[in-house]
Amino acid sequence: MLERFPFSSPTGRIAPLKRLVTLLAPFLLVACMEEEELGYVERPVDQLYNEAMDTLDQRFYNDAALMFDEVERQHPYSTWATKAQLMAAYSLYLDNNYDEAIFALDRFIQLHPSNHDVPYAHYLKALSYYEQISDVTRDQRMTELALKTFNEIIARYPKSKYASDAKIKLDLTNGNLAGKEMEIGRYYLKQRHYLAAINRFKTVVDNYQTTIHVPEALHRLTEAYLALGIKEEAQKTAAVLGHNFPGSEWYIDSYEMVEKKQIRPKEKAPWYKLGTPGQPLQEEPTQPKDKEAWYKLW
Repeated sequence: MLERFPFSSPTGRIAPLKRLVTLLAPFLLVACMEEEELGYVERPVDQLYNEAMDTLDQRFYNDAALMFDEVERQHPYSTWATKAQLMAAYSLYLDNNYDEAIFALDRFIQLHPSNHDVPYAHYLKALSYYEQISDVTRDQRMTELALKTFNEIIARYPKSKYASDAKIKLDLTNGNLAGKEMEIGRYYLKQRHYLAAINRFKTVVDNYQTTIHVPEALHRLTEAYLALGIKEEAQKTAAVLGHNFPGSEWYIDSYEMVEKKQIRPKEKAPWYKLGTPGQPLQEEPTQPKDKEAWYKLW
């Protein structure tokens, strides 16, 4: 049977535990002195929290986040510590430190799943992704994460004010993802990779039906089908375009391509450069230097 080590032996020798304490004593003393030199003093929780809020109001966001962390460190079991965790994440978000904000929010959600502020934590996490959305020429990973998180808010908290705003912001996230698909599809169309282009344009039509990219996607599908000699599919797609967007310029262009008829008056040039059926998408004609277009289509 194992016995505990006594603090001292019958002979008066120092037992192992006491010897260890004796050896560590100088180091503990130095640590305490260093902590005192750094100005560490345990302070009331309300004082710490209010000072952190004042720092946040002064827009010293990173400093505020550190001060909210101090509230939790000194008073980990208080209700103010829970509030401080969320406020630290909010401060990081305002400081554009989105990665750390997302990490802090995930921690808050995991530690306090039943807290009444969890819907807001999810919303702030979605905004942290949303603020990092880039233009369609770049990687859309953040757009996908924002979309996923906004959809999660709508599903979990459908009656909350955060769900209402999430639905509005979904339009931009969906629009960005659809725009990325269109960019890739146009590239394939120019390179005469018609099947690859068709897959991209179909993705826009099927998955992003509420975005502004759908009329063009239907027109590009019509163009790709004609290029492959699949006239029946081209006619069907043009008909869908005409039924859903009867007054759009894209429908007029598709109709002219399929029926080989001139709809616009001859003196009125098309509002963009049409690709000839069976030919790759053409570049815009070069504008005079003193009258450059304010946009680029391809």
